[in-house]
Amino acid sequence: MIVTQLESTARALVPSGRGILAADESHPSIEKRFSALGIENTVDNRRVYRQMLFTTPGVAAFIIGVILFDETIRQKADDGMPLGDLLALRGMIPGIKVDKGTRALAGSAGELITEGLDGLRERLAEYRGLGARFAKWRAVITIGSDIPTPYCIDTNAHALARYAALCQEAGLVPIVEPEVHMDGDHTIGRCAEVTERVTSA
Repeated sequence: MIVTQLESTARALVPSGRGILAADESHPSIEKRFSALGIENTVDNRRVYRQMLFTTPGVAAFIIGVILFDETIRQKADDGMPLGDLLALRGMIPGIKVDKGTRALAGSAGELITEGLDGLRERLAEYRGLGARFAKWRAVITIGSDIPTPYCIDTNAHALARYAALCQEAGLVPIVEPEVHMDGDHTIGRCAEVTERVTSA
């Protein structure tokens, strides 16, 4: 039964002409957007901003899924409807960002590991109960003269695989996002080579 639900959600997330909206900015990220407009970065202003995005007339013609932040999936619209339910009612699939961000990878200078596996099984069950149908986890891979190392690639691939397995167990479709940073003075060929190594891992 759970495999059928996962397959149904996965297929529903990839229709022609519609995409996924990432509305999962952290508080510091949304602060940059708000401060440029003179808007105070408060819980309610974040709620109203995201509600505005989700209720824009015609938005569901272009957006099939929305990645929410932990705070957002717990919030309600002005009429008291949970924002996840509001999305579903408008024909969009609610999702949730579940990683806890990046930290320096121990034993490797200049490389990162994404954290958040501790307690993830319980959080996924809660998010499923709050209406989420898919999840996102981002691993950041940096290109430099001696990086990424096989250690960094393998460690992040292992974390992504554990996350994906836990999502499937909970009935959530996992979006596996190994983000190879394009920044730097490397060539496009080097970026392509690293991306191939990362996706193969």
